[in-house]
Amino acid sequence: MEDYKVINDYLMIRLPEEIDHHESLTISARADRYIMSGRVENIVFDFERTTFMDSSGVGIILGRYRKIACFGGKVYAVNADSRIRRILLMSGLEGIVEIMEPKKKCGEVKQ
Repeated sequence: MEDYKVINDYLMIRLPEEIDHHESLTISARADRYIMSGRVENIVFDFERTTFMDSSGVGIILGRYRKIACFGGKVYAVNADSRIRRILLMSGLEGIVEIMEPKKKCGEVKQ
């Protein structure tokens, strides 16, 4: 199950291994409760465990962006592997979501 944690004014959402229509409803509803509580100003989606995401995952991000942007907040994506990054880029989300570079392992050189 996905994890939710508020750190300062950031809602950290650790996404599940697979994000499909069924999962997206649960994730969206829970994230919206945090947003509407007024305790968060920004959202960070952590894709570290995610290996599959369909268009409903894009919908989660876009929908939460629309809500948090009303309050001047930002949305970030972290730990996205190459497949997830490609989906985010192809959907045009890089214009509204800051896609953070993946973590480098010790001794790894970027090519």
